[in-house]
Amino acid sequence: MPEQGQERKSKISASRKLMLKSLMVAKAKEELDQEMLDKEEEKQRYLLEKIPPLQTQGMSFAELQELCQELHAMDKEEEKQRYLLEKIPPLQTQGMSFAELQELCQELHAKIDVVDEERYDIEAKVLLNKREVKDLNIKVLDLRGKFKRPTLRRVRVSADAILRSLLGSKHKVSMDLRANLKSVKKEDTEKKRPVEDSDWRKNVEAMSGMEGRKKMFDAAKGPAQ
Repeated sequence: MPEQGQERKSKISASRKLMLKSLMVAKAKEELDQEMLDKEEEKQRYLLEKIPPLQTQGMSFAELQELCQELHAMDKEEEKQRYLLEKIPPLQTQGMSFAELQELCQELHAKIDVVDEERYDIEAKVLLNKREVKDLNIKVLDLRGKFKRPTLRRVRVSADAILRSLLGSKHKVSMDLRANLKSVKKEDTEKKRPVEDSDWRKNVEAMSGMEGRKKMFDAAKGPAQ
């Protein structure tokens, strides 16, 4: 027996085994690459048949938007169909007896009940989330209404600063009214002031009698004219 095992092992050398393995791996790689190329070609052919090239020349913005919406809806429908094929494979009912069909229907009804329960739970969660969002929006509006505005301080700003902030570099005229006033010295005012007699008794005596009344009458009549 051991001699027969040694004879069997000696039929193929290790180098020949390694060469055969490498050839098999190379052949398998070629077949996989060819299979991927065939799938890609089939995909492109299917897309050309189902989705012809888009003619977007001369289309308005509204028409382009409508076209994009249609393509988006088609993508959603294809994704839905692909998901259903993955999750729910097509039923093979050929060759099934009446009892087997009844059992299959019962299983399908049980699965439908489970899906309806999950859908109801999800809808309830969505409604709850919507109510919470609405309550939070109401709270935000209430907080905005209760916000206390800070008291503003009065700041003294000159006319030049206001015009400079409004007009910018165009403002060149100075609004300093004091600078345009004529400066008057104190000595000039004292010179223009009429010199009055310091003795008040002389003034009383001068204004008494008929002559004084006549002077008062002439003085009152002069400004009226």
